[in-house]
Amino acid sequence: MGGAAVLALGSLLILLLLGRPWGVTAAFALWGGKLAQLLGIPVMDWALFNNPAFAEKLEQSILKDPTSVTNFGVFLGAFLGATLGGAFRLQDLRRIPWTTHLGVFLGGVLMGYGARLAGGCNIGAYLGGTASFSLHGPLWGVFALLGTALGMRLRPACRLENEGRTGKSLPST
Repeated sequence: MGGAAVLALGSLLILLLLGRPWGVTAAFALWGGKLAQLLGIPVMDWALFNNPAFAEKLEQSILKDPTSVTNFGVFLGAFLGATLGGAFRLQDLRRIPWTTHLGVFLGGVLMGYGARLAGGCNIGAYLGGTASFSLHGPLWGVFALLGTALGMRLRPACRLENEGRTGKSLPST
């Protein structure tokens, strides 16, 4: 209940402060565009950066982008919560096999790419879509559950165990 209340309050504050629903993945497209531009790739030829608002953001600091700043706050909050809760310790990173690091990295990239293709992540597409009574919100939720089921089946390939509610490992099939 507490987490739901924080999400609802955060969503409301973003709507009131920015005049638009909470979004996450537009910042990832901006970061990717900035990185590609640094590597010499002509991103201004891409349709996304032909949009004057996005083209302007590409020239500014990411700290001027409200979505980027919000994302940094979410990352920092998750890091602090995990660290203070004892779920994250730097010394544990060395004990994790490189294949696991690679799998987690690739999974994150694929999730970000998929979120952009889906018109947003669970915040922008699902929460925002459902709250605005759009059919795309619940449809996004159905496909997210199907993707989760597939991801659970792929976890053992990255040496990740599937845990049940009791914390005990579930057999991987």
